Amino acid sequence: MDQVLRAIVEPGFFSSSSVQLAAVVGGLVALVAGGVGTFTVIRGQAFAGEALGDIGAAGGSSAYLAGVAPLWGFLVASVAAAGVMEMIGIQRPRGRDLATGIVLGAGLGLAALFLYLGTTYNNTTGATVTILFGSIFALDPSTLPLVLVFGAIALGIVAVLYRPLLLSSVSPDLAAARGLRVPVIGSLYLIAMAVAVALSAVTIGAILSTALLVGPAATALQLSSRPSRAIATAGLVGVAATWLGILLAYDSYYWPPLHHGWPVSFFVVTLILIAYLASRWLTGRRAGP
Repeated sequence: MDQVLRAIVEPGFFSSSSVQLAAVVGGLVALVAGGVGTFTVIRGQAFAGEALGDIGAAGGSSAYLAGVAPLWGFLVASVAAAGVMEMIGIQRPRGRDLATGIVLGAGLGLAALFLYLGTTYNNTTGATVTILFGSIFALDPSTLPLVLVFGAIALGIVAVLYRPLLLSSVSPDLAAARGLRVPVIGSLYLIAMAVAVALSAVTIGAILSTALLVGPAATALQLSSRPSRAIATAGLVGVAATWLGILLAYDSYYWPPLHHGWPVSFFVVTLILIAYLASRWLTGRRAGP
């Protein structure tokens, strides 16, 4: 067993403080993304999540310029973008594409500006890669308490609103007929989604954050039609992809010929894609003759 472990895991993996912090933060973020992302898929708001991720890139890059931790920039920008999308009309089906398109364009434009300023005036050449694709091995220990607090807020919103959120996601008209305040529920959920996207940006970068939000949830909903079970499955898929991605990224520093290392985000997104395709294949087999 020890020989097999040595063949899979390169020396120093378990003893590395950077790996330990990455595993804890990445696992927590994956659980939050799984819980929130399940409703993102049910509500058909994956595109909105993409817009929040892109505007988050602008927030993270502006945080670099201000000398603040990128997580604060991701959070502020994502929540602010959620507010703008709400004002434009994300709750109305016809307003979703409009809100997403406007925020998406603004986010990309601001991100390009702030990243340009950061690399030009502050000489922070690594900022672009960190903001766009993440740098989970370079996390500061102060990130962990923030992830715990804001992750709890996002999951708390989903937990408190679980039943009315589920009903309003499946049938807004029925929810309104039962006296539920559908716009308020949608606005609160949008805040939870903004926080989840911001946390995901810390691990795999702003432009890939939607993959962690939507991919595991879509996989879980392929395997189970029960939302509660899908939430648990999405969390497990996300954690497995994140932890295995961390392991592969660490091992890749020892791979020939370059011995340079591959980004964690690449492995995480690839593993999520494989999991989703496997779930489609399994459900197809079940539905087959």
